[in-house]
Amino acid sequence: MSKFLPLWPDQASTMAKQVDALYIYLLLVAGVMTALIFVGILVLAIRYRRARSRHAQQIEGSIILEIAWSAIPLFVMMTFFIWGAVIYFQERTPPADATEVYVVAKQWMWKIEHMEGQREINELHVPTGQNIKLIMTSQDVIHSFFIPAFRLKQDVLPGRYTTLWFKAIRPGRYHLFCAEYCGTMHSGMGGDIVVMEPQDYAQWMAAGSSAPLQETGKELFSSLGCATCHRSDVQGRGPNLQGVYNMPVLLEDGRTVIADENYVRESIVNPTAKIVSGFKPVMPTFQGIVSDEQLNALVAYVKSLSQLPPGTAELQGQPVASPAKPQNMQVQ
Repeated sequence: MSKFLPLWPDQASTMAKQVDALYIYLLLVAGVMTALIFVGILVLAIRYRRARSRHAQQIEGSIILEIAWSAIPLFVMMTFFIWGAVIYFQERTPPADATEVYVVAKQWMWKIEHMEGQREINELHVPTGQNIKLIMTSQDVIHSFFIPAFRLKQDVLPGRYTTLWFKAIRPGRYHLFCAEYCGTMHSGMGGDIVVMEPQDYAQWMAAGSSAPLQETGKELFSSLGCATCHRSDVQGRGPNLQGVYNMPVLLEDGRTVIADENYVRESIVNPTAKIVSGFKPVMPTFQGIVSDEQLNALVAYVKSLSQLPPGTAELQGQPVASPAKPQNMQVQ
């Protein structure tokens, strides 16, 4: 489409065509409705212009007319809503096999870390044909991760995670922008999404020398003394973390929450926010002690404990038995 409309962004993701189709549909409907209104005004102005022989007839109640001009616009508006809702839920539901990448926004740069340990600043390398899930947080103010060629935008908030996913379909270099005013250098907070063929991406990834993110998290888990409380036996003052990610957690006040990325993060920086049933609020806060990058590593490590085969996982070198039921959790 860019060959015929130079100002139209490239369609470089699987979602781009769907968003464009909805946008074109909105423009067409708006154009047709506008044309009908103007034609109607023009016809009526000419037909019933001021003249003795030209008089409009007053209509005294018409159920058919009332239903028509209420039902037809309602139907048209509902097509907007349904089509938009389908795209919205597709955009907000990452596939289960998506490769995860952590993003930390900071005035005025994007810091990116792959699960394999490869790190980037203001660039994100991804392969074609692979689902990518971005887990994003801000180190200071609200930012917004915007890729015009992918037709995707997601606000990035301090103190919590937001997610965004996509599948790139065309190799190339595509602009990345911050779409939320974030300070004096907001206009310079940009970058590039570098989409590569799978074999080229594999070579690029193999060139990295950093340890996998979950291994970094495991080392932090040990150095911060987390393993002294989060033991595999009943002697631990904190819950066993094996198998808790994305599982229900029963809190002291009777509520049940899901142990997702935001719950794990909050339990590290503000452990008294949600006290797990059966445990005392003895965990110190790590707010200001660990950076956002270190929080990402710790979260990745906790998540990895749910990805290992039952009965073979290790928590800081200690065998962990497969739990009989979902474990309540608080990162203490």
